[in-house]
Amino acid sequence: MKIVHAASELFPYVKTGGLADAVASLAGTLAEHGHEISVFVPGYRAALEHPDAALAEKILRLKIEMGDEFLSGDVRMFAPRKNLKVYLICREEFFDRKNPYGTGERDYEDNADRFIFFCKGVVETMRVADLQADVVHCHDWQGALLPLLVRDAERKHGVTLAVKTVFTIHNIAYQGLFPRSVFARTNLPDDLNSVDGLEYYEQTNLLKGGIMFADRVTTVSPRYAKEIQTPEFGNGLDGVVQTREHDIVGLLNGVDMAVWNPATDALLPARYSMASLGGKLMCRAELLKRCGFPVGFKGAIYGVVARFAEQKGLDLLLANQDFFLSHDCRLVVLGAGEKRYEDAMRALVEIAPDRVSLSAKLDESMSHLIEAGSDFFVMPSLFEPCGLNQMYSQVYGTIPIVSRVGGLIDTVTDADEFPDSGTGLMCGPNAESLGDALQRSMKLFADKPRLAAVQRRAMMKDFSWHVAAEAYEKLYQESL
Repeated sequence: MKIVHAASELFPYVKTGGLADAVASLAGTLAEHGHEISVFVPGYRAALEHPDAALAEKILRLKIEMGDEFLSGDVRMFAPRKNLKVYLICREEFFDRKNPYGTGERDYEDNADRFIFFCKGVVETMRVADLQADVVHCHDWQGALLPLLVRDAERKHGVTLAVKTVFTIHNIAYQGLFPRSVFARTNLPDDLNSVDGLEYYEQTNLLKGGIMFADRVTTVSPRYAKEIQTPEFGNGLDGVVQTREHDIVGLLNGVDMAVWNPATDALLPARYSMASLGGKLMCRAELLKRCGFPVGFKGAIYGVVARFAEQKGLDLLLANQDFFLSHDCRLVVLGAGEKRYEDAMRALVEIAPDRVSLSAKLDESMSHLIEAGSDFFVMPSLFEPCGLNQMYSQVYGTIPIVSRVGGLIDTVTDADEFPDSGTGLMCGPNAESLGDALQRSMKLFADKPRLAAVQRRAMMKDFSWHVAAEAYEKLYQESL
C-alpha cells in the first residue's frame, strides 16, 4: 500500500512526547513490511537542523490560499530508510522557532494559521507530486483538517488524492480550539462552519473535523476508545465521538525495539537482558552517580519521565512527597512543561536534595537511563490515551506504578491482584490510592524473589511495533 502520514511530531526530528515516538515507529515498521510510506511534518528549526535533513532536497515551492491571501512556503524531502520518505512543510514565519507549540507558558497565538498551513501544504504536495495514496493517516488536531481538505481538493481539481482517510486521536484533551473567525482561513465550504461541521460552541474545533469526516477513526488503546465516549473522558466531544461509534477502534501503540531495547540500547552505560540483568545494576549505579547520590545506595529508586502537565498526575505525586522524604528511597524526575510544576519540583529538591533529583528539560539519553536504572517507574496519570513509558519500563525490567485509566489498564497487570501474572502496581487516579501503591511497592522491593519474578514477567511481554503495525495494516485493508 501507499500510505501518507501527517503529524506535528516525528522522532528523531522533533519530539515533545509520545506522539513523535508512535508516528515514527508505526511509519518505520510499515516501511519494513514493504509499504511505501510518506510522512509529512512541519519544517521546524529542530527538524531542519537534524543531520538527516542536510540531505533534504527542495522539491516544491508552495503557494497556499489562507482566507483572502496566499502564503508561500517550501517542501523539502529526504529518505532516511528504504520505503520511507519524510516531507518537511517549511515556512520560516511559522516553524523557525525553538518550540513546536508555544513558549512553555502559553501557546503561540498563530497556531491556527500554522497548522492550517501545514495541512494545506500536505494536500498541495500530494496533488502536485502525484502521490496517489491508498490511505492518508493524520494524527491529532494539528492534522485533523486533512480528511476535509483532501476531499475538497479532489472536488476542486477533479483528481483522486487518497482512497481512504484515517484519523488517530492521540489525546482528545488537545482539540485545536480557536475563535470561529479562524474557519475563514480553511477556505472550506461555508456549510462546514456549522454544528454539523467544525463549529463548537461558537468556536472552531479542528479535532472535531477529523473525528467527523475521516473514513475511520482510531485511538491509541482499546480502553481509551471507550472512555472518550463518556463525559468523564470525552472533554466535551463525547457526543461527537459517539456518532462514530461503529467506525472507531482502539489500536494499542507499541515499542520500537530498535530504540527501546536494553539488550542493544546504545544510550545506556551497559546492556542487559532477562537472561543476564548485571547491566541493569550498572545502569542503576550510573543513574545514582549522575543524580549526585551515593553509588552504593541500596534502597528503591523511583523514576518519573513526564511532560509537566496536569494530565500526568504530578499533583498526585507531589501530594505524596512525604513518602519520598520518609522512606529509604530516591526519586529521580525528568521533564519539562508548565512552570508551576517545575517550581514545585524544584522546591521539593530544595527540601531534600539528598533524596530527590530533578532534570527539568527534554533529555532522551537521561530518559533511557531512568527507565533502565530505576526500580519503579511512577506514572499516576489522570487519563492516559495509551502511554509508552509504562511499556518501556516493563521492557527494561522496571516495575510501573500506574493509574487505572486508558492504555495503562490495557498494558499493566497488578502484581498484588494477580500474583501469577502481574507486571506492575495499579492505583486509582487520586493521591490516596497512589500513596497505597507506593507503600505496596516498598513491600515488593523488600521481597527480592517476588520482585525478580515480576521483573521477568514484565520483560517477557511483547510490546513490539510489529504486533501493533499488523493491526493498522488490517484496518487499512478493511477500509479499502
